[in-house]
Amino acid sequence: MRKFLSKMIGLRKGERMNAVIAEIKVYSPKYGDLLRNRDVIDILEVYERCRCAGISYITEKNYFRGDFEIFRRICRNSELPVLRKDFIVTKEEIEKTAEAEGSAVLLIARILKENTAEFVDYSIDHGLESIVEVHSIGDIDYALESKTPIIGINNRDIAILEKDDGSVKVTEKLAPLINSHATKISESGIQTKRDVEMALEYVDAILVGTAFMRAENIEKKVMEFVGGENA
Repeated sequence: MRKFLSKMIGLRKGERMNAVIAEIKVYSPKYGDLLRNRDVIDILEVYERCRCAGISYITEKNYFRGDFEIFRRICRNSELPVLRKDFIVTKEEIEKTAEAEGSAVLLIARILKENTAEFVDYSIDHGLESIVEVHSIGDIDYALESKTPIIGINNRDIAILEKDDGSVKVTEKLAPLINSHATKISESGIQTKRDVEMALEYVDAILVGTAFMRAENIEKKVMEFVGGENA
């Protein structure tokens, strides 16, 4: 049975917890190797113990060193909804995500432009939730013209492969312009508890990868961000 990310975000908020989508990020173009010989399933289990709202994994191979078979393994082992992040440009990749029993797929408005709505519909037809990602004012209309259940604001710039540190100020700027009932997420560049608090003033959930993967004590860091009874 497929798990829905938007519903889990609502559930965590109802439990008075911060809705956190935790990313198992194996490599960063800026910081290098983030996995550091750890097993992805061990990290998955930490995220589940901390009652995150969902799991994210980047399958892109060239810059982020992702592996679709690892994504498939995470989907098979996760009790939480799993988001596939990649530079999706073909419908076959949506089919592949659904076949692997993923829960959601990232669709980047800057890349898909006027095809965004069509790709959202195709995702829905295959039982997937879409996250339409925006980074600039110009991206927002593509998201609003679609039926996407989730809109993500990327605080980092994918055009430079996220080599910038990003800033929650991007979320502060864009979120008020998104006049939609869709669930809203602030993605990336969230490093501190203050960043979490600032982002959640504008959105329903946050997506965090690098800060968790670089933490000395990953479980402690995740629990700090999730808050609620875990804090």
